[in-house]
Amino acid sequence: MSKTKPSLPRGTRDFGPKVMSKRSFIIDIIRKNFIKYGFAQIETPAMENLSVLTGKYGDEGDQLLYKILNSGDFLSKTSKEDIEKGSRHLMTGISEKGLRYDLTVPFARYVVMNQNEITFPFKRFQIQPVWRADRPQKGRYREFYQCDADIVGSKGLWNEIELTLLFTDVFCDLKLEDYIIKINHRALLFSLAESTGLKEQIIPFCAEIDKIDKMGEDKVAENIKAMGANDRQINELLSLFHENNKEIILERLINIGVSKKVISAINSYFDALAVHSNKKIKVALDLSLARGLSYYTGMIFEVKPTSVSMGSIGGGGRYDDLTGVFGLKGISGVGISFGLDRIYDVMQELKLFPQKIAGRLDVLIVHFSEENLKHAYGIVSGLRDKGIKAELYPETAKIKKQFDYSDKIGVPYTLIVGDNEMASGRYMLRDMQTGDQKPLKMDEIIHRLKQNGER
Repeated sequence: MSKTKPSLPRGTRDFGPKVMSKRSFIIDIIRKNFIKYGFAQIETPAMENLSVLTGKYGDEGDQLLYKILNSGDFLSKTSKEDIEKGSRHLMTGISEKGLRYDLTVPFARYVVMNQNEITFPFKRFQIQPVWRADRPQKGRYREFYQCDADIVGSKGLWNEIELTLLFTDVFCDLKLEDYIIKINHRALLFSLAESTGLKEQIIPFCAEIDKIDKMGEDKVAENIKAMGANDRQINELLSLFHENNKEIILERLINIGVSKKVISAINSYFDALAVHSNKKIKVALDLSLARGLSYYTGMIFEVKPTSVSMGSIGGGGRYDDLTGVFGLKGISGVGISFGLDRIYDVMQELKLFPQKIAGRLDVLIVHFSEENLKHAYGIVSGLRDKGIKAELYPETAKIKKQFDYSDKIGVPYTLIVGDNEMASGRYMLRDMQTGDQKPLKMDEIIHRLKQNGER
């Protein structure tokens, strides 16, 4: 039997203990803030029926869905004619399920299926992986985690304000200061599409605008021209994108016929954020922000790092009737998502992780003999009962080997059990960083280890 060299699918990764401790650090801060803001946690399955997923993300999004082949002989119900009609037609007969592309559409499905148990407005958060058949590159993976917070059943502008404050609090707690929250409104983009002569191609127009960061203005301008816009219209559009003064931008938008109601909402949003002057809120209006997902209908968000070359580390927006496609009309929602994997990459590059992140252990118990090992059974259980993360080296071995193991797994303290310790009831506690060690009674050891764990 030939041996196969193990490998991972492109765009996926393994995470060892050290990486997981940092990822858990980020997740814990995000979860703490979600709970502080009153969001309740739910989870949905990794796979959904394709009927739930398709048609919600636009044509490009649909192409990035991972489809799951039907179990058994998945070709049994297909014919030669099905194959000749092409892969899209064939797929409908051989695949009924797919891996979720994001957490928002499954959440909309959840709301509809559980509407009689939900009290609106409903605030939920999810921290789960999603999958996209994208081309892997820096900051872009095929399997990655999203950390979502959504509010459904309310159209109030306070929801958008609160989600902006949530972004701010999370990045403040992560000590990540080099970022900007960009906002825009789909109504503004729709008006820009009209003024560019593309009223009938609003969604494709938004999809093209969303590619500016990836493809550059020249290529996007070329594509918009191919859609039917002329040079004058394109130049006016780009000049709006280059304008940084919010008041000038809004005045120009009024002149091209943007609803005063939408302009008023944007002004009210910025006025409300100004009330929270104690927070370092970093928000800017950016008309080139489009967000490619087709279900957005109102204000949209995107968080970009400013000192690291990386895609967005957060995003979201208002969707007025996403539940409507599943039969529940008139339920507006708004939500944001933190991109855990990209946040990790940014923090790693900027060296923002604390030097000391709580490890998996507070202390390792080492020993010299089989008798010492058996004596330590009760010690390790007693330490764990006091809430201390303790481990016992599981077999007799040279003491150097046990200390080497302790160093490699990064344990801050070792507790040494020998014949003298057993006789005196005082156990040598060794600081593995400094090498200092001192015989202590068990209550003193517990106090020292708890103090170290709280730092």
